[in-house]
Amino acid sequence: MFEQSGQPEEPGSAAHILRLVSTGEAMSRSDLARVLGVARSTASLRVQELIDAGLVSETGEGPSRGGRRPRLLRARTDGGFVLAADLGTRHVRVGAMTPARDLVRTAEYELDIAAGPDTVLTELRSIAADFTAHEALAGMRLIGVGIGLPGPVDAGRVSGPSRMPGWHGYSVGTRLADAFGVPVTVDNDANIVALGEYHVRGRDRETLLVVKAGTGIGSGLVSSGVVHLGAHGVAGDVSHVRVSAAGELPCSCGNTGCLETVASGAALLATLRDKGMEVGSTERIAELAANADPAVTSLVRFAGRGLGEVLSTVVNFVNPHAVLLYGRLATIEPYVAAVRGALYERCLPIATQDLEIGVAAAGVDAGVLGAGLLALRNALTV
Repeated sequence: MFEQSGQPEEPGSAAHILRLVSTGEAMSRSDLARVLGVARSTASLRVQELIDAGLVSETGEGPSRGGRRPRLLRARTDGGFVLAADLGTRHVRVGAMTPARDLVRTAEYELDIAAGPDTVLTELRSIAADFTAHEALAGMRLIGVGIGLPGPVDAGRVSGPSRMPGWHGYSVGTRLADAFGVPVTVDNDANIVALGEYHVRGRDRETLLVVKAGTGIGSGLVSSGVVHLGAHGVAGDVSHVRVSAAGELPCSCGNTGCLETVASGAALLATLRDKGMEVGSTERIAELAANADPAVTSLVRFAGRGLGEVLSTVVNFVNPHAVLLYGRLATIEPYVAAVRGALYERCLPIATQDLEIGVAAAGVDAGVLGAGLLALRNALTV
């Protein structure tokens, strides 16, 4: 079984109940019945299913409200976990998340996405075996898997990716579900980063646009905890919007003049190379910009303005509460400042009067958090 993201928690589902218990919104069966608006017998039945599954415990007593003291519910941290993996072009970050939404372990491994799906997913299974053998996960069982990929994903299948030779049409969800024997959720990396950031911010009913600016450019839109996917999972793929600054530069998608050709880390490296500067990595670009290298600073400002130009259309259309940048380029202040300037210049004043424009706060584990949340939502739909 595999699923793609985008669906909200079903009220009364295992994922919903676990969230209520984990956050303290429902501390007893009576609380749960009140919050869900169901009979206490119905709430008790759902709680018992989770206790039997080893995901919830009931221990201790809470304060009395005129009757018998209620027993307190707790999400168990030792009953099970989901494996979350955020794949980049050259690495994968892996994490284990409990039903209480706690990351109990994370690690990073080298992994080359260009090696092709068969090789990469075989290596990912080996990485998973090594990762889950750690003592921190001793006695816990795997209940689901969440995967983020640096390319478009439609119903668990990679669709028309750039820089991922051999991946088009590959059913990652089916392959991994067969390999792991548990529910698998697959989505684009920008979407899982956006969901991870939404989780860290903890602001219900917020509409959040998160832009992943690294080797490529991607964005994810989350509204009230739901990732917006569109008809075929490519909503938010701003990287292939045509911009005037790109002229007729050829893009990896086969078109010309795309945003990615001027605003991505790969584009910056290529432009510097053409200027005789062999920089080598986006990390090095960030270092040079921090030291006010004139050529690099000018280039990253130009790239940031191009990204801001495209995002201004998104902001006017969606009217989000916040636009947050994530990734290596987001660490470069002139890049972020240029994006911010373009948004203020090109957006309607009412769209920016309360708009937060800045850098994502979830850090390197944003993608792992998002993939874990999606995996939990899928695994706990019982």
